Amino acid sequence: MQEERSGVARRHVMDALVVCASAALSVTVGVAASRGLQVYPRLSSPPTLTWGGVIPLPLADLTRSALVPLAGSALLLRRRRAAVPVTVVLLVAATVAPLIPAALIALFTVAATRPDRTTWTLAGLALVPLPLYLVAQPSLTVQALTTVVTGAVLVAASMGWGFFVRGMHRAAEQARDEAAWRTEQVRQREREALAREMHDVLAHRLSLLSVHAGALEVNQNATRTEVAEAAGVIRSSAHQAMEDLQQVLGVLRTPLQPDAATGVEPPQPTLAELPLLIEQSRKTGMHITLDAPADLGAVPGTSQRTAYRIVQESLTNAHKHAPGQSVRIRLRGAPGEGLTLDVTNPLPPPAERTGPRLPGGGSGLKGLSERTALIGGRLTHGSQGATHRVEAHLPWPA
Repeated sequence: MQEERSGVARRHVMDALVVCASAALSVTVGVAASRGLQVYPRLSSPPTLTWGGVIPLPLADLTRSALVPLAGSALLLRRRRAAVPVTVVLLVAATVAPLIPAALIALFTVAATRPDRTTWTLAGLALVPLPLYLVAQPSLTVQALTTVVTGAVLVAASMGWGFFVRGMHRAAEQARDEAAWRTEQVRQREREALAREMHDVLAHRLSLLSVHAGALEVNQNATRTEVAEAAGVIRSSAHQAMEDLQQVLGVLRTPLQPDAATGVEPPQPTLAELPLLIEQSRKTGMHITLDAPADLGAVPGTSQRTAYRIVQESLTNAHKHAPGQSVRIRLRGAPGEGLTLDVTNPLPPPAERTGPRLPGGGSGLKGLSERTALIGGRLTHGSQGATHRVEAHLPWPA
């Protein structure tokens, strides 16, 4: 609100300065015309005020030289809202009074803010007095030609400057639109990244929760210790899922990334956290074998995060589609050769695929394929006989 008031005040001050400058220029043009130097054709002179038609008023010269330019220039206060009428009035008045500076300012406003057709129409109106002035001269003189040429140049300069300003405004608007479009693209990419994170994290948490709840439902003879352990895992998984969801929703409520101003990314999982991820799945009864070297800390961060998400998604799919089957995870690689990740698990026989299946949208591995391709790797997945395999090759520069 304060900025709006400040903008209005600045606009009023600018309008007052424009009126004063126009009046001063108009007075100067009038003085020059009285000495035989005209910059715009005057087709006639304004009538002289008299008292009773006999005695000239002492203020007549003051009216012609000062009050008329000031009154004409005062019309410029309305040039923004009524640019065309103000320009027409000033152009007509400029043929009998020294108001061409005010008329040129009004014509500039039209060129800067109105369509081209309107601008060219008013420019034609401004140029009409030029040939009429030549025709009205008893003989063609250098002074008459100079007046016509000067008037044409002033009209062209006023239009050209207006067109230039309009182009600058359009370029600024286009730049703002492009900036808004780029910002929206950034937001869209962030939403897509958050959607992938939500799928990767929440799907895994909820699959663990569902597996434990299903085990409690099926195993009616579970001991109190087993029930307490499963309930603890369910509570922990639900709590972690809620925390992950709140974090994602908190980011979605902000226009940009939370740490975009500082350029710092939120904490992301790495291969060092892979044992913890595997241990959570083992608690559900899944048998998992991890075959990985100990010197994976030199793998680039983007490849580490992608590898972690691939393993996480593979374990989630194993929970959904191959419960009770063993999973083998194998990591190999070296600087300059890349990081190879291989996750395999047997598929249960069709006769054993009974009971309710966990829902899945089928977009997890597809999104990971896109993510892997973005960092310069590749990912393949699918069934090979009775085995499901997920294989990825990720960059590991020398």
